[in-house]
Amino acid sequence: MLLYVDTQFASPYAMSAFVALHEKSLAFEMRTLDLAAGENRGGDYARRSLSQRVPTLVDGDFSLSESSAITEYLDEAYPGAALYPTAPRQRARARQVQAWLRSDLMAIREERSTEVIFYRPTPAPLSAAANAAAEKLFAAAEVLLAHGGENLFDAWSIADVDLALMLNRLVLNGDAVPAALARYAAHQWTRPSVQRWLALNRPPLEQT
Repeated sequence: MLLYVDTQFASPYAMSAFVALHEKSLAFEMRTLDLAAGENRGGDYARRSLSQRVPTLVDGDFSLSESSAITEYLDEAYPGAALYPTAPRQRARARQVQAWLRSDLMAIREERSTEVIFYRPTPAPLSAAANAAAEKLFAAAEVLLAHGGENLFDAWSIADVDLALMLNRLVLNGDAVPAALARYAAHQWTRPSVQRWLALNRPPLEQT
């Protein structure tokens, strides 16, 4: 298998696919693309990836982009550790969490890019829109974690990685986050598959 990711190893979606492959104990090669240089929009990659985004997984003659599609495919096509709950309602909730985190909370994603996680924090305060998005995030996460467990469901799922990353955009930048949610995010960050992603050798950011 081949997984295409960004050169900076900063894409939260590439991270999700990377973690999923490690959780499944699947052997894979990883190749990087310089998104700033447009390497994702031309050549062989553009033919392989329908969306011309990262990540893209190549499994034999099958190519698949969009991280949640990749993680669902891996869970259904390969044995090993489960990436999603087996109970239909919990599985649906995990997919809902993934879809929501990818389509909403734009102000957080814009003002707390993953550079604050993988490179350095920013001193810029959150805007009113980002604070409102953060309150929405906290309210949903508190409902999802009201059972007091370490994971969203009875066992770990790939949705835990996605939710922890969104929370860590704030936690690791020093923004105010409810203590219980910060503890949850910190716990998820200790998972070995996550630690493998964090340990990747990232090129320095260009100074602006």
